[in-house]
Amino acid sequence: MISKHAVGLAAGAVLAFLPGAAGACDGLRDGPAGIVRQVSDGDTVVLDSGLTIRLVGMQAPKLPLGRDGFAAWPQAEEARAALAALVLDRAVRLRYGGEQRDRHGRALGQLFLDDAEGAWVQQAMLARGLARVYSFPDNRACLADLMEAEGRARAMRLGIWGDPYYMVRRADRPAALAGRTGQYELVEGRVLVADRAGSRVYLNFGRYWKEDFTVVIDARALRLFSDSGLDPLVLEGALIRVRGWLDDLDGPRIEVTHPEQIEVLATR
Repeated sequence: MISKHAVGLAAGAVLAFLPGAAGACDGLRDGPAGIVRQVSDGDTVVLDSGLTIRLVGMQAPKLPLGRDGFAAWPQAEEARAALAALVLDRAVRLRYGGEQRDRHGRALGQLFLDDAEGAWVQQAMLARGLARVYSFPDNRACLADLMEAEGRARAMRLGIWGDPYYMVRRADRPAALAGRTGQYELVEGRVLVADRAGSRVYLNFGRYWKEDFTVVIDARALRLFSDSGLDPLVLEGALIRVRGWLDDLDGPRIEVTHPEQIEVLATR
């Protein structure tokens, strides 16, 4: 049974994912502007200045990397074509909400058309169902609006959400999850046990933690949870949806690096 105090904290987590002002995405810092001359894939563009931009806050289906790369994810070409239709040969402006560059030297930010309407590119891609929300611990701006856009597209089964490859997985089916190791997934289920062991918190979704699905939250991530006012231990008994990369160590698991990877759907 979750205490009243726990319910209050969990409700705070829900509030973190409620939609903000539609299309607003406040608090960003202005970055460079330019003309999009190349669309590499569904979430990467190149400006006329040569600057490569990774559209942060979302992940489009991946295209193969080189001749010997992995197979394309379903609807990767559709996502690239949709992004090209939105931005190719158009003026855009980048705005930063966290780290400005990744380890590949690409600029990381929210992209807007640089015109009177100022359409927000990430939001448009998510609303069409051609990307999933994908965030980082050092780049967490605008996620409430992005989650709203993704959620509506998923409910309407638009784009990728009509393809079983991208379906929300069930936490109570660990064998099926084990077959998705190495993939970015959304997994939904009720937390059976929330416990701390050393510097980590474990959210277990079954009685056999060496076989069942588990969410792992390490010390660095726990500091971000504390800053957001959420103790993940109160999620015991809660119905949640978690997103991240699946690995397999004592059963399928997702390592959570920041609170926005977890959506609290119900507290009991």
